[in-house]
Amino acid sequence: MTDKRYTIHGETGDWEVVVGLEVHAQVTSNAKLFSGAATAFGADPNTQVSLVDAAMPGMLPVPNRECIRQAVRTGMAIDAQINKWSRFDRKNYFYADLPQGYQISQLFHPIVGEGAITISLDPKNPDASGKRIGVERIHVEQDAGKLMHDQHPTRSYVDLNRSGVALMEIVSKPDMASPAEAGAYLAKLRAILRYVGSCDGNMDQGSMRADVNVSVRKSGDPLGTRTETKNVNSVRFVMAVVEQEARRQVAVIESGGRIVQETRLYDPDRNETRSMRSKEDAHDYRYFPDPDLLPVELDEAFLAECRASLPELPDAKRARYEALGITPYNAAVLTAEVEAARWFDALLDAGAAPVAAANWTTSELFGALNRTGKDIGDSPVSPVQAAELLGLVADGTLSGSLAKQVFEIMLETGQGATAIVEQRGLKQTSDTGAIEGVIAEVLAANADKVAQYRGGKEALFGFFVGQTMKAMGGKANPRLVNDLLKTALG
Repeated sequence: MTDKRYTIHGETGDWEVVVGLEVHAQVTSNAKLFSGAATAFGADPNTQVSLVDAAMPGMLPVPNRECIRQAVRTGMAIDAQINKWSRFDRKNYFYADLPQGYQISQLFHPIVGEGAITISLDPKNPDASGKRIGVERIHVEQDAGKLMHDQHPTRSYVDLNRSGVALMEIVSKPDMASPAEAGAYLAKLRAILRYVGSCDGNMDQGSMRADVNVSVRKSGDPLGTRTETKNVNSVRFVMAVVEQEARRQVAVIESGGRIVQETRLYDPDRNETRSMRSKEDAHDYRYFPDPDLLPVELDEAFLAECRASLPELPDAKRARYEALGITPYNAAVLTAEVEAARWFDALLDAGAAPVAAANWTTSELFGALNRTGKDIGDSPVSPVQAAELLGLVADGTLSGSLAKQVFEIMLETGQGATAIVEQRGLKQTSDTGAIEGVIAEVLAANADKVAQYRGGKEALFGFFVGQTMKAMGGKANPRLVNDLLKTALG
């Protein structure tokens, strides 16, 4: 982490920013938290609603074991305390999309206690720049429904498909001090959730969203009054909220006003936050234990099963890659998203040399995917095909330039590298006599430059290499070209 602390420069001096995030992550499960209704995204309104979700009289909630399991696995992934005894509470408030008149949540006894997530702002040296962001708790709760205001000119409709969907609320400590740290924390948390498989992390679909708590203070002062900006749905927007809300608060304080504890919303079109309502305290919700639900008690066998099911997590995978000789930067890039890491692991399993594979994946493959607008899951080239291509480079069949040509053809046709090389005659030549003959022709055609080179203008060596490779259609072995040119030029 950089030594220079992020500050807002105001008329009265510099202000520090204090940030905490409350992230709501939809639990990956086929059924809702307390009912058997489906959770698939994009279903027609009110087609995934059980009698429990609609709060019909006499319907009792039954906890979904898989939702509990996913929350516990998430807690283990951030090295958090797992509470063997937890309890559900009722959070009472009235809103049209909340048919019960209360939300079942966990205020007093959450299922997961304190943990931490390590972030980095320096991808070139992620190990040296790590900062631990504390996680205060993870609790499980049910989502509300959704109001639809665009169906009728004078009426609003309610879609209860999301009502009862299981959420993990992951509450950080106020340990972040800049937009960049908030963005890095959210990106790292999303990566962990995707590795674990407890949430798909698709913020654009609403399955992960953040409430952003921001306050400002002068260095050494106690924490200032915070505001909460609700339901921010991208890493970029979270960073923008921190920046804009901090600047707004500084301007209010320096103009003689005061910050009130309130709930705000973010308008991305105007890049500004706006007030929604005053912020409620916990007692305003009249929390009490849910009388329809027994406490959740976890035994050692269940915890052991959860722990054994965890995959290799991002930090451990990055360390393994670095131990193979891969640079810290490439290792960080390859482990940032679970899909890329799985693809790269398959490439290594297919026999590719780690360092060469990492360099090729982060440059050639990722460059091609960005250029074509594809995700790595949609890559036209499979890990096995990529390993075949890299193997042809390693054994001298292809030069680097020929490998680029073959790769482009693979992207277009889906063919394997060996088949392309044989069909199109793209094999690299290491025929010393043929290369020497071309070199002689190049030097004869550029006698003036040969004289300049021998007179001390050594930078011309690259010119001779280029001319030789061009004359041989890029098929000459570059190492041989260099060696034979040095001999020919004396």
